[in-house]
Amino acid sequence: MKKKILLSLLASTILVAQEIELEQITVTSATKTAQSIEDVTSNVNVITSKEIEEKHYTTVTEALNSISGINFTSNGGLGTTSAVYLRGLDSKRTLVLIDGIRYNDITGLNGAPFGDLMIGDIEQIEIIKGAQSGIWGADATAGVINIITKSAKTGLHGSINAEFGSFNTKKYGLLASYKEDRYYIKAGLQQVDTDGFTAQSPNGDNIDMYEDDGYKNTTSNIKLGFNFDENNKIDMSHTIIYSKTESDPFATPNGIEDSITEDSFSQVNFNHKNSFTELDVYAKLSIFNRDYPQGWTKKFDGEIQEYGIKSNTPYNDDDFVVFGLDYKTFEHKNDLQKKYNNKAVFLTNSNEFTLLGSKTVVSESIRFDDYDKFDDKTTGKLGVKHFCKSVEGLITSANIGSSYNVPTIYNLYDPTYGNENLTPENTMSYDLSVGYKEFKVTYFNSTTKDMIDFDLNTWKYFNATGETKIQGFEIEYNTKLGEDVSLTSNYTWLDAKNSDDEVLSRRPKNTINLALDYYGVKNLHIGINGEYIGERYSNDNESGTRTGKYTVVNLVTNYSLNKNISIYAKIENLFDKYYQVLDGYATAPLSAYAGIKAQF
Repeated sequence: MKKKILLSLLASTILVAQEIELEQITVTSATKTAQSIEDVTSNVNVITSKEIEEKHYTTVTEALNSISGINFTSNGGLGTTSAVYLRGLDSKRTLVLIDGIRYNDITGLNGAPFGDLMIGDIEQIEIIKGAQSGIWGADATAGVINIITKSAKTGLHGSINAEFGSFNTKKYGLLASYKEDRYYIKAGLQQVDTDGFTAQSPNGDNIDMYEDDGYKNTTSNIKLGFNFDENNKIDMSHTIIYSKTESDPFATPNGIEDSITEDSFSQVNFNHKNSFTELDVYAKLSIFNRDYPQGWTKKFDGEIQEYGIKSNTPYNDDDFVVFGLDYKTFEHKNDLQKKYNNKAVFLTNSNEFTLLGSKTVVSESIRFDDYDKFDDKTTGKLGVKHFCKSVEGLITSANIGSSYNVPTIYNLYDPTYGNENLTPENTMSYDLSVGYKEFKVTYFNSTTKDMIDFDLNTWKYFNATGETKIQGFEIEYNTKLGEDVSLTSNYTWLDAKNSDDEVLSRRPKNTINLALDYYGVKNLHIGINGEYIGERYSNDNESGTRTGKYTVVNLVTNYSLNKNISIYAKIENLFDKYYQVLDGYATAPLSAYAGIKAQF
């Protein structure tokens, strides 16, 4: 019944659509250069700082979960292992970046460690959907998620925020920046500390029967830059994520299996501009350190070094070409002591055509990767976007691309589970979109060969024969209902099957997100948002425990005391719905939080 109500509301709101002026947004991840979102052919969603600050998300996963085509699972509360599924493909097949620096953990099995990504000083989150290996290389099969932190604004600025709530949760944040013509500096610190609740709980049990599993996260970031002159500048950034997670060993709700993580992400970029081109020379470093004092009783240390040069050359009025060279090394230290490297060359071209008054954007990307461990790879992407003149507001687009995922060093060399004969996965995907003003429908389709999986008979990783096929629809509708109410809504239908034509686990067939925001009272914002998760199962072939078919509703309110100070409160799981996203792992009941933010 709840599903029918939400579907009816989504359909009825389409009938009362009112045209609104969309805010101009620039994205950097679609073509590796700054570009208006209007001129990007790829399917792109952007979560802005305004939305983040109004919704008061705690984690990046919560924010991503509001986007069509995305759902997630987690092994308990804050800080536990989380998997984000983008168009049915799991985390290790999505390239995640922090300010353009790789966040995918080379020592892990799950790609990016989403559980440690807290919301801090984030300017926007860019989600580029579909195969992006032709631009970014390996691990961008499902798409790219780039988390962009805030930059310094001219003058002296700062902010401080604090939040308190359920499970003895405390959040603090500090941000300060200074910028003038020649240089800038910005520093931020965010901390989350909670007693939490049990990570594991048999389905149906009261989570209060078990001990709490706490979590602490401290994320710090610094950015600074210097302008030598109007044509030459240098920018640097450094992010540290420190966390301590309490969790439970498998099927042991009152057990102890703590972990400590200290990851860092650094880059230096020299930028030169002249009348012909813009040139970037960069170095990036991702360091991963994970320590499991109980359970695993071992350390996982990894490092990714990246060096490259990239040029962006405009020609004609609205056309440009991006060309670059890139070199990376991937190393897994400790017990494995293995590494491999990658050399690449990439090219992206974008053109804007006007024919009979209608605008069309065409982009082409190609990339060649040379690994010392795997066969060479050539991938590409083609995108077209057309703005119809005869029907104002009608936009159509199509994208097709090839991509691949490489085995992790653990997949290859672990003494017990590894398989040195593994080869990269290969994926071909495409999508077709039709948008009219605030309404958009997208069909997506991907086929993966040689998918890396785990054989429960041999206890080894292997390349599956056959093809993994995923297809689906995304429907998005965002508008204003009158002057004071904004509606954000999306619906995703997913059909995901493995190489044996069995439905893949942990992916809901239907997902609906709805949010209503009211601004009718001066200085006050009230928002209510809900999510419906359709049928899904804990195992492939619709077997195991059914973990879908539930609705969760949240409430948030913000009030500005003056131009510098605001207060807020939020209630999560407003109707105290009992559910599990993974069988045997606990989720939060009704919980409440309140906070304050001051800025200058």
